[in-house]
Amino acid sequence: MERYREFTRRAFIVGLGQTALFTILAGQLAYLQVIEQEKFKTLSDENRISHRLVTAGRGEIMDRFGVPLAINTQNFRAFVIAERSRDVEGTLGKLAELIPLSDLERKTVLAGVAKQRAFTPILVKENLSWEDMAKVESNLPDLPGVSVDEGEIRSYPFGEATAHIIGYVGRISEAEIAQAEEKGAKDPIFRLPGFRIGKTGVEKEHDDVLRGTAGRTSAEVNVVGREIRELEKIPPKKGKRLTLTLDADLQMQCQEMLMREKSASAVVMDTHTGEVYALCSYPGFDPNLFSRGIPADLWSELLANETNPLTNKAVSGQYPPGSTFKMVTALAVLEAGISPDARVFCPGHYMLGGIKFHCWKPGGHGHMSMVPALEQSCDVYFYEMGRRIGVDNIAKMGRRLGLGEKLDFDIPGERPGLMPDRAWKARTQKERTWHQGETLNVSIGQGQVLTTPLQLATMTARLVNGGVAVKPVLVRSIEDKGNQIPVWDKTGISARHLEIVCEGMNAVVNGGRGTAAASKIREEPYSMGGKTGTAQVQRITAAQRAAGVKNEDLPWRQRHHALFVGYGPVEDPRYVVAVVVEHGVGGSKAAAPIARDILLATQKRDPRRIRTIDVATEAAQGGAATSGVASPPAKETTP
Repeated sequence: MERYREFTRRAFIVGLGQTALFTILAGQLAYLQVIEQEKFKTLSDENRISHRLVTAGRGEIMDRFGVPLAINTQNFRAFVIAERSRDVEGTLGKLAELIPLSDLERKTVLAGVAKQRAFTPILVKENLSWEDMAKVESNLPDLPGVSVDEGEIRSYPFGEATAHIIGYVGRISEAEIAQAEEKGAKDPIFRLPGFRIGKTGVEKEHDDVLRGTAGRTSAEVNVVGREIRELEKIPPKKGKRLTLTLDADLQMQCQEMLMREKSASAVVMDTHTGEVYALCSYPGFDPNLFSRGIPADLWSELLANETNPLTNKAVSGQYPPGSTFKMVTALAVLEAGISPDARVFCPGHYMLGGIKFHCWKPGGHGHMSMVPALEQSCDVYFYEMGRRIGVDNIAKMGRRLGLGEKLDFDIPGERPGLMPDRAWKARTQKERTWHQGETLNVSIGQGQVLTTPLQLATMTARLVNGGVAVKPVLVRSIEDKGNQIPVWDKTGISARHLEIVCEGMNAVVNGGRGTAAASKIREEPYSMGGKTGTAQVQRITAAQRAAGVKNEDLPWRQRHHALFVGYGPVEDPRYVVAVVVEHGVGGSKAAAPIARDILLATQKRDPRRIRTIDVATEAAQGGAATSGVASPPAKETTP
């Protein structure tokens, strides 16, 4: 009886334990199946469903007339799937007999096969020509595991002519992914093999707009990850189209004009709106090579080139402005209350203490007032006037005209230049005392003054447009966002003072003794005014001068830079140009002729002027026109 009670007790304890264990298991099952249902359903779906991102086509970049500057073109690609080929290496060997396939490319494919699952397509080669793709397709029965498809690749129809503006795209690097993620842009599409982003120019500055939004496909897969059927497809949204202010044809013409020199840059800009019609830097490079993958030897060659073809000199090149800066000093003189008729005698040099500052004309210019001093670019006049008003007044005027600071342009790489004054020297240099000799150098655009061609074009526009504080604009409109041209404020500079300076700039080209008289536009009804400049790179020593050594005799990199800023037409300035010829020796000899040809070509492309001429001709010939003046076309058709 005692043994029976002991057995019953044990059975009860075991039963109780089993009941407790069953209760725990049941509770856990209920927890997993009810409470955690959504979590495990998601995990199950992730094992069963494969989600794949689909890249969006980049938005096109167009010029102001709708001419394509950056487009997407066909990209034929060849792939291999290892599980469908018994001998991948042998298949690659056969493929190499049909299309160019280097040893490095074959090794890369074999490395990819070793790392990826057997059913995963491995890219063998892209950018195949139509003929190459046809060869592969016609031989597919003999190429087990090989397939071809069509993707998109960025193409730049104008090549080198627009390379520095449009830029190029390239595969995103790990460093760029990390940088983007640090800023909170954790886009999974960055991790897609072969995904490309803007690297330079407009492509980089507006990459987020041009890139678009990725799409997605969802497909059911089996236990090893092979796709069985498509479940869902969300198409990608193509990037926005950008319309630039550029005139592609004028851009090409300007680039060709710069080819007369070894290294040069030019900017053409609207005086009233700030729209940039052309922005050229020569020499350049072919951006199509970068979007497809540039060969290492060509990359090394570009880096070693002393003319720096990869640098956009129009926005990144910093040069002393030389005599193109004298209008700044002239305006500062006028604002200080000095009469434009005040005269300074130029004997060919200026003495400051025991130091002689030379004028470019050894025999001197004689008595000079402001307009003749601008016309003949007399250094001594501006030395004296700069000494009278001081560097701070000159620097203040320079900044009002757009010098010494970035202009918030629409492409990366813009540099600020330098507009020195007493505060700048006290802030940046150990020797804080400002010397009179430094003021003399600044007054003629030498010394520490640095400007970019873009800033010089902006300065000129503000001089001739009545004092409107325009800035250069490159993006004219963005799809779905409309016009991007802002309304500009005034500089506050006296209109009368600007007229005096413009009179001097007109005389530089059209006056009897102007430094650019040889570059006058002689074709009616076109005209231009402007200012030459020569920026010293290396001073010729007294010994070299005694030996008769001239600047053009020095090695190329030691010669002076040649500059010219101009505007046209004279009677109603609408276009400005800034030209810098690196180591071109003299502004009147090297830069002015190029600027003349650019301004002439620009004015000839103005539909309003062309129509006016046509109507006037018709009227002279007794045509149907009665008014003699045509109404200007809509603004958007103007170059």
